[in-house]
Amino acid sequence: MTLKPTVAVCWIFVALSVCSVSLIADTVPVSVVQPEQQSIGQQLSLSGTLRARQHARLSARMEGLVARVLVDAGDSVKAGQVLLELDPALAQRRLQQLVAASQVSTSEWEEAQRLVSEAEQLSAQQLFPQTELALRQANLARATALQQQAQAALAQQQEVLDRHQLIAPFSGVIAAKLTEAGEWVNLASPVLELVALSPLYLDVQMPQEHFQSLLQLQQVRVRSDMQPDVELDAQLLATVPVIDAAARSFLVRLQLEPQAGMAQLLPGTSASALFSLAAAERQSVVVPADAILRHPDGSFSVFSVRDNTAYRRLVTLGRRTANGVEVRAGLPEGEAMVVRGNETLRDGQQVRISSLQD
Repeated sequence: MTLKPTVAVCWIFVALSVCSVSLIADTVPVSVVQPEQQSIGQQLSLSGTLRARQHARLSARMEGLVARVLVDAGDSVKAGQVLLELDPALAQRRLQQLVAASQVSTSEWEEAQRLVSEAEQLSAQQLFPQTELALRQANLARATALQQQAQAALAQQQEVLDRHQLIAPFSGVIAAKLTEAGEWVNLASPVLELVALSPLYLDVQMPQEHFQSLLQLQQVRVRSDMQPDVELDAQLLATVPVIDAAARSFLVRLQLEPQAGMAQLLPGTSASALFSLAAAERQSVVVPADAILRHPDGSFSVFSVRDNTAYRRLVTLGRRTANGVEVRAGLPEGEAMVVRGNETLRDGQQVRISSLQD
């Protein structure tokens, strides 16, 4: 049985149509972008510890018996607030004695002053001997000295009594309560631990090879491990160019800029600082992060397009920037990178460019 010419042509047309549909179905639409040449600044990420500018273990200003502890761990206090009181009974009794002694000395001085004034008036009328006037003046000088001595002793005892109260030297939070009422404390005994929550410093150890890089520092951003979603500005406050012989590093201190979210940060917690340094003179190839594919073995690749065919390129990555990722090796020149549709691509697969992104 033979096909008529018209029927044969139809079958050939159908076969070609099927092949064409199959080829179109196997072609993947992709979006591509041309890699850019950029000058990339160096970025260095270091971890450190948040520290308070003021952190003190407070001691009583006198030795004595603790009468009252007015705060507890976790309490917020203001500068000048009374935190602890010692038993003031003996100091108050001594103060009363010195007040009485001061009153006596004042009375004696007033009497000596009256006698001298009287003698000076009579002496002016030549009715009083000069020797007696000199004696009264000497008694007045002695009474004046005794009055000053009594007043100094009274002021000293008043200071002793005031020192039976422990005053907060700065505002902050009580981190630890180390004594209770009824305990005897000495001058060197810490009784409370006080920490200021603001401002906060971040101390990091900078490797010695990056010491000179700080001269090109442009910006520092800090992320606390307690709040990894909050990025904070920081300023370079100080460097200690004394190398730690064991770690081969030196201390860099950053001060966090006051801003929203800092109230939640606590001294002693960890944080990381990202140092952004000035851009290098050389040009680097940068591709969007969407073009990068990560493999289970830790390697990276991109798909480049040449003649409507996608080719997998194993690449070596560098630094991450705001515009993408630096590609240090493995990327051919002049080929566009696939940024959409690369998830299921195969090496050598035919593609159809649906859009060319800027």
